Amino acid sequence: MSGMPPVAAAAVARRSVRAFTAEPVPGEAIEAILAAALRAPSGGNLQPWHIHVVRGGALARLTAAMRLAQEAGEQEVPNHPVYPEGLWEPYRSRRFENGEDLYRTIGIERSDKAGRLRQLAQNYQLFGAPAGLFFAIDRRMGRAQWIDLGMVMQTVMLVALEHGLATCPQAAWALWPDTLGELLGLDEHMMIAAGMALGHEDTAHPINTLRTTRQSLDEGVTWHD
Repeated sequence: MSGMPPVAAAAVARRSVRAFTAEPVPGEAIEAILAAALRAPSGGNLQPWHIHVVRGGALARLTAAMRLAQEAGEQEVPNHPVYPEGLWEPYRSRRFENGEDLYRTIGIERSDKAGRLRQLAQNYQLFGAPAGLFFAIDRRMGRAQWIDLGMVMQTVMLVALEHGLATCPQAAWALWPDTLGELLGLDEHMMIAAGMALGHEDTAHPINTLRTTRQSLDEGVTWHD
């Protein structure tokens, strides 16, 4: 990516990291990242987001609660679906390919249901990251405001790279609204749209060798001149 403008280089370099080291992230770095991200665009300047930073003892309590809930086989009614029901082509094949490629990096076969569930549970340990960001939005907001929330999340991920940090956005946290609501002290109107692991990439872990495919310009762009 030598020679690329810095923003373009960050956009190309950004990827979802699923194994982190225990090295802590300084609070000053998180503050700098979020201060920049909060300049993300917002229709009508509503700024319809609120970000919860979870680390230290609070992170330990969260991951412990999630471990106990999963061991007990508990489930909660999700805030919103992570994927549409009856996913259709080409999206179904893209999701299938992504899952197969991911599990292949760590030697988990498709028939190994227990292994896949163990890896899925790592979502709720933030993949070992020392910090978690949780993006909340007022449930009365509409689709346009969710676009704003997505832009602030993308900005977090790009700016994190400037600080030598890795991220993994996690829609999976929407499946645990009650646990998160209690631990984060959310009021009745606020909901968690997604979480994000933040920390230093474990470059030795094979899962981080995954490089997902992307559409070509011909596939993803239509020109109207």
